[in-house]
Amino acid sequence: MELEPRTTAPAHATGAVRFVPLADIGGDATFRLRDEGDVAPLAASIARLGQLVPVEVRPLPGAPEGGPYLQLVAGFRRVAAIRLLARDQVLARVHSRLDDEDAWGVALGQALLTEPLLASELEALRERLAAAGLAPWAQEALPDALARAPVDPKERERFLSLVKAAEEDPPRGEEGGTVEVTPDDLARELAQRMYAVNQDLAVAFESWADLPREGRRMIVEQATYVAELLALMRERGR
Repeated sequence: MELEPRTTAPAHATGAVRFVPLADIGGDATFRLRDEGDVAPLAASIARLGQLVPVEVRPLPGAPEGGPYLQLVAGFRRVAAIRLLARDQVLARVHSRLDDEDAWGVALGQALLTEPLLASELEALRERLAAAGLAPWAQEALPDALARAPVDPKERERFLSLVKAAEEDPPRGEEGGTVEVTPDDLARELAQRMYAVNQDLAVAFESWADLPREGRRMIVEQATYVAELLALMRERGR
């Protein structure tokens, strides 16, 4: 069941939260920052818990007579999920006065801070904003967002496939023969190498703010891979 609106403010007051018909929201994609992708999990969450976060809309510039008369500024995935659920209205914060600069602030603020994009999506967003000369202030926030970007699922799958391939194809010597490595030797060598990496990470932690943003992003990405593998190792060790 959908949540009730969280305010009783007049329907057209700036920032008023209310349910609006999907038919009143045009298909304009000016502020869409990425493809909606698979919204089935989000739709399932909304169906179970209700729509917890309203989308952001403003009057659609040059709206045709008879509507639609609202322009979606932020919340494209939520709208797509609501449509997937075959519902006819969405909880929205309706801004009666929101100029282009402020609208970009709303759209980019959610994308960079509350709905983190993948690194590839952020790079595409950087190029789009630079090419159009939009929101120059966002260029300063993008590097930090890149450092916090989640690992691309495709990269995670590629990493796990490499792990699986290593299991199926044991290491070979220079002449193609199988290298004899005892479990004790492997465990000891790997522990020593991990110890060295942990020492380096401790040093990096102390000077984290001084490291280049791209370097921080790569470290976090590799550490995430290790965390993924660690979960598999723990599962296998049970």
